[in-house]
Amino acid sequence: MSNTNIDYGNEPIGKLFSKLLFPTVAGMLFSVLLIITDGIFVGHGIGSDALAAVNIVAPIWTFGTGIALMFGMGGSIISSISLSQGKIDKARYYMSAALIVSTVFLILCSILILAFPRTSLTLLGCSESLMPQARLYMYGFVPFAASNAFLVSSSFFVRLDGAPKFAMTCSIIAAIINCILDYLFIFPFQFGVMGAGIATSIGSLIGAIMTCIYLLKSKHQLHFCSISFQKSGFKLTQAVKRICTLGFPSFLGELALSFMMLVGNIVFINYLGEDGVAAFSMACYFFPILFMIDSAIAQSAQPIISFNYGINNYKRIFSATRIAITSAVACSIVLFVVTYFYSYNIASLFVDASTPAHAIASAGFPIYALCFVPCAINIVAVMYFQSIERSRMALAITIMRGFLFLGLAYWFLPRIYGSEGIWLAVPAGEAITCLIVIVIALCSPSTQRGK
Repeated sequence: MSNTNIDYGNEPIGKLFSKLLFPTVAGMLFSVLLIITDGIFVGHGIGSDALAAVNIVAPIWTFGTGIALMFGMGGSIISSISLSQGKIDKARYYMSAALIVSTVFLILCSILILAFPRTSLTLLGCSESLMPQARLYMYGFVPFAASNAFLVSSSFFVRLDGAPKFAMTCSIIAAIINCILDYLFIFPFQFGVMGAGIATSIGSLIGAIMTCIYLLKSKHQLHFCSISFQKSGFKLTQAVKRICTLGFPSFLGELALSFMMLVGNIVFINYLGEDGVAAFSMACYFFPILFMIDSAIAQSAQPIISFNYGINNYKRIFSATRIAITSAVACSIVLFVVTYFYSYNIASLFVDASTPAHAIASAGFPIYALCFVPCAINIVAVMYFQSIERSRMALAITIMRGFLFLGLAYWFLPRIYGSEGIWLAVPAGEAITCLIVIVIALCSPSTQRGK
């Protein structure tokens, strides 16, 4: 990678990982602010019902982010391998295909959602009383949902090109703009919940424009190239198929968040009413901090692993994997301790302490936080198998943690433990999957190559 300041094949793994990690984590944390800031301002500026309405619409956000992760991760894996083998034109083609196709697809999805707003919200489990607020937020956010996705997916390639700090800067600027506009639109201008959606849209749009300008410049090793449907339609089809195959576990992982929110909303409203949904929505705002940090750690290791996989350097692959797991577990332990001892304060960020939703959330957060460490291990494991083109294994882990065991836990645990069982569902699903991942790691021959 001659025109970047990162040497994925020779630079010491620890130094290389740090060079990627800190900008990626910082960028991810500020990206989380795009979500959490909405929750804080909506909860205090409008009320808990509006907060619940935003959470109803949140699966649309996670769907778009999932598409971005699928094309960003899948395209980055193939581009990393191509660059390690000196196939620069191929790397550019896969990058261009990933970003252009995903953006067009999400624009079409946004049009479809806006054409049938009531049907879309009903499918998301929205109650009649929350429908007006949820629709307003959707009108503010959905028209520019593709820009948020582009910011996420393009950051993979900006980092791969050797500019992780620029990718971080784009995310930070987007988050700061969102914070400022959230305050202005909700408090002085009184735009209500739609203002929160518009603020998120504007922030992510500016960040996306910045990464797009970077990737349009031919001086960068990775830059946009033509993907003409007429001249290379079959090639484009094959490229998209390969990108989606490798990136699908990332999409499914993000979709699992939507599944968790959707099923959680249904279970909470059945057991604890709309105050329960509001409490759960606070967890859904706070949980992305952990998810994004773990994802940032995984994404920092991904180009190192994929690049060295392309040249069969398994020693470096496993060094990067060990560092990623250690970092993710350490961060998760810290977040667990913070959540366990400061659940009351965390809930107070979103709603007043006198509300029923606050009491439900502050009691449930310490239980919910039990998922943090196993979740970290599961996310890094999925990334590892994706990076070495073992997408079926990554897919199996994602299905277990995000759908199979989570769904079973939501079904059984509330019937046994009541409201505490609802909060235990996510930790139980992650823990069972983590045990299986550990068994796979100990028994799989491929995990022994780095020794």
